[in-house]
Amino acid sequence: MEQNQAQSPSPPLDTRFDRLNSDWYFDKLAQVLMFIGGISVIVFIIGIFVFVSIEGFGFLAGKFEFSEFFFSPDWRPTSQTKETYGLLALMAGTASVTGFAMLVAVPFSLGAAIYIAEFSSGKKREFLKVTIELLAAIPSVVWGFIGLTIMNPLIIQIFHVPVGLNILNAGIILGLMAAPIMTSIAEDALKAVPDRYREAAEAMGATRWQMIYKVILPAAKNGLLGAILLGVGRGFGETMAVLMATGHSINLPTSVFDSVRALTATIAAELGETAVGSDHYQALFAIGIFLFAVTFVINLVADLIVRGVRKG
Repeated sequence: MEQNQAQSPSPPLDTRFDRLNSDWYFDKLAQVLMFIGGISVIVFIIGIFVFVSIEGFGFLAGKFEFSEFFFSPDWRPTSQTKETYGLLALMAGTASVTGFAMLVAVPFSLGAAIYIAEFSSGKKREFLKVTIELLAAIPSVVWGFIGLTIMNPLIIQIFHVPVGLNILNAGIILGLMAAPIMTSIAEDALKAVPDRYREAAEAMGATRWQMIYKVILPAAKNGLLGAILLGVGRGFGETMAVLMATGHSINLPTSVFDSVRALTATIAAELGETAVGSDHYQALFAIGIFLFAVTFVINLVADLIVRGVRKG
C-alpha cells in the first residue's frame, strides 16, 4: 500500500542565507543600540556631576567655611553687611519633611504591598498594581497644587493654625508621592520569598497573619529596607511639591506646623535670580553637589541591599 507524502518545497538556498544575514545584522544593530543606551546613561550622570562640580568649585575654593556651611542656621547670601551661607536650617527643613513623609509612606506602602502580594490575585492584583503605578505618573507640580489649594485650608480649619503650608502639609504630599515606588519594590521583595516558607508555616498551623508577621516580613526585611531607602531618596530630592507646600520659610522646626525651606526648593527659587558666576550662584551649585552626594549614597545603599536580596 503506497502512501503519498506531500512535502512542502524548501526555500532556495540563497534565500535562506539572505534571511540569516539580515537577522545577524538586526541582532548586531540591537546590541549596538542597547550598548549606546546603557553607556549614555553613565555619560549623562558623569556629565551632570562634572558640570555641577565645576560651577560650585569657585565657592568651595573661596568663601566656603565648613563650620558655617553645615552648622549655621543663617542663609543670607544677599546681605548687604555680611553674606552668610549656612545650611543648618535648610537641612533641618529637608530632613523634617522627608522624615514625616516616611511616617506617612512606610505604613501605607507596606500595607499595600502586603495586600497585593499575599491577599489579592488575578485581575484584582493587576488592577491595584496599575493604579499604584499611575500615582507615580502624576507630576510633582500637581501634587504641589493639591498641597497649596486643598491641604492648606484643610489644615488651617482642622488644627486652627495660621498657616497650612508647613511640615505636615509637605510631609503628607511627599509621602503620597514616594509611596508608589516603595510599594512596587516592597511587593517585589515579598514575592521573592520562596513559597516553601509559606507552605512550612501553613503546615505548622500558622494563620495568614502569623505567617506574614513571623515568616514573610523577616525573610523580606532587606528588600523592604531597600524600598524604604529608595523612598527616602525620592523624598530627599523632590523640589516643586516641597517648594509649594512647605511655606518656604527659613526656620529650625520645632513642630509639624512650622513652615520650613528645603535644600532643593532653595535652588529652584533662587537660581533664576542670581548673577551667573557670583558667590550666591556658586553657593547654590555647592548645595547641588551636597544633594548629589547624599542622594547617590542613599540610592547606592538601597541598590546594594536590593541586589543582595535578589542574589540570596
